[in-house]
Amino acid sequence: MRDPSRRERFEPDAARCRIATRTGTAGRRVRLRRRVFAVLQNPKVAVSVTFVAAMFMSILDTTIVNTALPTIARELDASLSTTGVVATGYLVAVAVVIPASGWLGDRFGDRRVFLIALALFAGASALCGIASTLGQLVVFRVLQGIGGGMLVPVGMTLMFRTFPQAERVRVSRLIMIPTAMAPALGPVLGGLITDHLAWEWVFLVNVPIGLAALLFGLRFLPRDAPVDAGRFDAPGLVLAGVGLGALMYAVSEGPSRGWGSPEIVGFGSAGLVLLAAFVAWELRSPHPMLDLRLLRTPIFRRSILVMVPATAGFLGLLYAFPQLQQEALGRTPTTSGLLTFPEAIGVMLGSQVVARLYPIVGPRRVMLVGASGVGAMALALTLVDAGTSDVQVVATMLVFGFSMSAVFLPVQSAGFAQTSAAETGQASALFNALRQASAAAGVATLATVIAVVGPGVPTGAPGGTGDLDPYHAAFVATAVLMALAAVLSFWIRDEDAASTMVRDRH
Repeated sequence: MRDPSRRERFEPDAARCRIATRTGTAGRRVRLRRRVFAVLQNPKVAVSVTFVAAMFMSILDTTIVNTALPTIARELDASLSTTGVVATGYLVAVAVVIPASGWLGDRFGDRRVFLIALALFAGASALCGIASTLGQLVVFRVLQGIGGGMLVPVGMTLMFRTFPQAERVRVSRLIMIPTAMAPALGPVLGGLITDHLAWEWVFLVNVPIGLAALLFGLRFLPRDAPVDAGRFDAPGLVLAGVGLGALMYAVSEGPSRGWGSPEIVGFGSAGLVLLAAFVAWELRSPHPMLDLRLLRTPIFRRSILVMVPATAGFLGLLYAFPQLQQEALGRTPTTSGLLTFPEAIGVMLGSQVVARLYPIVGPRRVMLVGASGVGAMALALTLVDAGTSDVQVVATMLVFGFSMSAVFLPVQSAGFAQTSAAETGQASALFNALRQASAAAGVATLATVIAVVGPGVPTGAPGGTGDLDPYHAAFVATAVLMALAAVLSFWIRDEDAASTMVRDRH
């Protein structure tokens, strides 16, 4: 028989072992939490996580909403042209706010303004999701645009002030994540939501992302002190805000309402006149709203000159390609989005390669090859028809995105190479104002080409219209814009970006 006393002697030891095991496991969990907490408290990590999430949400919003506009028009009993103000109102609000974003960040602190913008954007998204009339939806979209107009430029300022010049390539690689993923993912999500859920979810999807980013930012974003922003330039804000807003409205609505209509001519002319007056005022103002004198820095000016046609061509093609798939070839929104998405994968892969080539080859050659590659892929898309295999389309979009990373990454890295920390807020506001205008101009240009080449072509026809010429012409226009970017890249001087040409050892 087993000795009972022997069992009694071992039971306390077994209990102590179980307690020790539990204590050891709990200890490891505590140490793991402490390590994670320490990593998140690193300013570079905290700023990167918050900004990438916020920028992704902001850029995603545009493409995902455009996919749902026909459904919104139908369910709110409005015409598609009238419902277009849902998109235009957002773009106009963004254009009005961006010029003031640099001053606001300097005056009140980048962290505070960024978190306020994030809360406003997420809150307005929730309001859009419960809107019951078109009027309510437009008002809430304007509020959303006010938040979005501050979100990206102030967030970019946070990034550039947190990372030193030698790490700018890594910053640009991080920025490429939302820049590439969001425009391509938007049509996919928009198609799935439109096909299987309700249109309200194209706005409500922002809420959990925005709330998570806001709570994370409140906890981990490092506090910063306001800097001397000078006197508020009220005349500059009015001239820039109203001028950009009017021009953005004309550019966005011109393709659908007609470029010769009195409304578009009036808004476009007023916008150009006000922006000309804004330039004259800002060059004389001691405390400008947008410091245009920053354009005297050669590398900043030349990088923007490359960025303008490249952005117009990139986002213009991302507008035209889904139109080709849906309107001419009769694909569903979901399928169209899935065929567009390889572009984002290409950008992600390309950014890893370009980040390693940039310090060795220099920004000028990288931009030249990248812009030429994008133009070549745009021309390749002119061969797409009903008999083209999906594999060929996917491969073309993959190389298109890969080449695009070779334009955007060096533009963002080299462009701010000679910008001081004090000038970063103003430079970011100016850079993003021009990028926003370029994006709208690119979409408007390709939409106009499609309308001019294919007048009277029905849209939304079951099975597709089969008329490919308008969309092929739009891809040729993209190739022309990218050829212009390639030519302008010859004026980039690698030595001006020397401070950013440091090999990334991470």
